[in-house]
Amino acid sequence: MSAVIISGKDIASRIRAEIKTEIDSLKSRNEGNNDFIPPGLAVILIGDDPGSKIYVRNKRTACSDVGIRSFAYEMDSDVTENQILSLIDQLNRDPNVHGILCQLPLPEHIDEYSIISAISPQKDVDGFHPINKGLLSMGKNCLVPCTPLGCVEMLKISGIEISGKDCVIVGRSNIVGKPLASLMLNENATVTIAHSKTRNLKELCRKADILVAAIGKCGFITGEFIKKGAVVIDVGINRDENNKVRGDVLFDEAVQIAAAITPVPGGVGVMTTTILMKNTLKAYRGIIEKEKQT
Repeated sequence: MSAVIISGKDIASRIRAEIKTEIDSLKSRNEGNNDFIPPGLAVILIGDDPGSKIYVRNKRTACSDVGIRSFAYEMDSDVTENQILSLIDQLNRDPNVHGILCQLPLPEHIDEYSIISAISPQKDVDGFHPINKGLLSMGKNCLVPCTPLGCVEMLKISGIEISGKDCVIVGRSNIVGKPLASLMLNENATVTIAHSKTRNLKELCRKADILVAAIGKCGFITGEFIKKGAVVIDVGINRDENNKVRGDVLFDEAVQIAAAITPVPGGVGVMTTTILMKNTLKAYRGIIEKEKQT
């Protein structure tokens, strides 16, 4: 019997509908209030990377769908670090902007850490600021990286128990692997992070109740890596030899072994942009509440 398909598309549609309902309600309650400011997201795009342009376009479409105002800032690839920092400082102080993200990757001459650290933690809807990462590791309320949070949301909404389960995450990036490990620990899973230096990787993965592939290698995780009845979350988005989008998991083999699996496309990828919308609304709520207290 083949695995249950965890549809990121369906779950994302449900979450976006909830976000839109809340924002529509906010706008309705404040109709005629000239001081009302709706949620706003600023996206900074540097250079001409085609993939980044597609991601930014998708984010703007998602904003339009749920009622979030979007502000786009495109900068040439030869922009200086100080110019980016100046723009971020401006956006940090802009009352119309509640979320800020700088699309990665950045040109080589720009220090990624400096840019991420310059964004106000309260507006850091990517969840990459060191303060938010520290709060996440402590299990405190904060803005969480979108892809890892999307993975956890998919599991929860699908009714998959996390507490007490053995979770193996293949990939240790700052964007997915490490923050997802913190999230799963916070949900009381027993977590192992595997990577390129891990010995006996196949055997380790076969012990996982929940196996997460986030390594960026097309079809690397074959059926031999998967325990019968495991849940498989495929974060990878790759192009195969036919230029088709494929995940890190060899789906045709995995679907025959796993109890549940996310597809690519239509799985984690679509959730990432949706969680960005959710984070923007959360940031908005936090900023508005803080303004009420001052």
